[in-house]
Amino acid sequence: MIMNQLLSIDPSIEADRIIKQLQVIVHQNMHRYGAVVGISGGIDSSVVLALCVRAFGPDHVIAVMMPEKDSSPETRHISKMLAEHYQVASVLEEITPVLTAFGCYMHRDEAIQVLFPEYDPEAGYRCKIVLPPNLLNSDILNFFSLTITDSEGHEKSIRLPLKEYLKIVASTNMKQRTRMVFLYYHAEINNYVVAGTANKDEHELGFFVKYGDGGVDIAPIAHLYKTQVYQLGEYLEVPEIIRNRPPTTDTYSAGSTQQEFFYRLPFSLLDMLWCAQENCLSITEAAALTGLTEIQVQRAWDDILRKKRTTEYLRMQPIRIPSEIS
Repeated sequence: MIMNQLLSIDPSIEADRIIKQLQVIVHQNMHRYGAVVGISGGIDSSVVLALCVRAFGPDHVIAVMMPEKDSSPETRHISKMLAEHYQVASVLEEITPVLTAFGCYMHRDEAIQVLFPEYDPEAGYRCKIVLPPNLLNSDILNFFSLTITDSEGHEKSIRLPLKEYLKIVASTNMKQRTRMVFLYYHAEINNYVVAGTANKDEHELGFFVKYGDGGVDIAPIAHLYKTQVYQLGEYLEVPEIIRNRPPTTDTYSAGSTQQEFFYRLPFSLLDMLWCAQENCLSITEAAALTGLTEIQVQRAWDDILRKKRTTEYLRMQPIRIPSEIS
């Protein structure tokens, strides 16, 4: 009951508060007319789109769809449906040619083939990287594994060495950074802002790409836990197909959920544990409220703090070297 009270919001009050802030900041502070939102068929971008429509009107919001060849086949269809649902103009930017020219797929595949020489996307192979799933039941630290799947569905997995991990991540991060370029193009030709779609879990735990999906002008939901975003989504009448869709990275061809790739816990549990930690509940209280053991709660709390600490660089603004002149 305590956790439900801490995580529950009045969505009508919160939506109105965000909308008024958007209007003041965008119109009066930034002197822009509306907003551009990159949409992917997920709950976060859907909620931000809905908030911007209420803040600026559908005629001053543009939904930009930016799929590439590894995107889920559902992404384009659901994104188009979402734009139609909120009656906003939509733009389709197919970013595969840009990513190919940048060498995104080539560099990624080079790293994968060091570990699995047979890997060949043209022959139907798919890939993903994931973290160990058993956060609550072991003290294993965060290490990524690479999984490939052949055309017949056979899987192989291996723990990723640091060099190959960094190359795969650097390559795939080109996807988010390319999307940022297109978002700013459409924002600038319309004198709009780029509205970010990161929630609190993504922003504070570091599940975003610096100068990629982190490159925005305003972040309307970065203060909200993922479970609170769902509460807003229902109030803002985000289509049920989106509200029921598992949160995914939509980055790797084999597909992976955000839980597999990064969080290692379902959001319903992660947010409860994090909220308990932030509200200074004791480990005994948190265990009683969540039905976990104190050891499991401690593992989750340690992982939250570790993520925040190791991703602090992503949230840092450019640092200016001070002048020697006093």
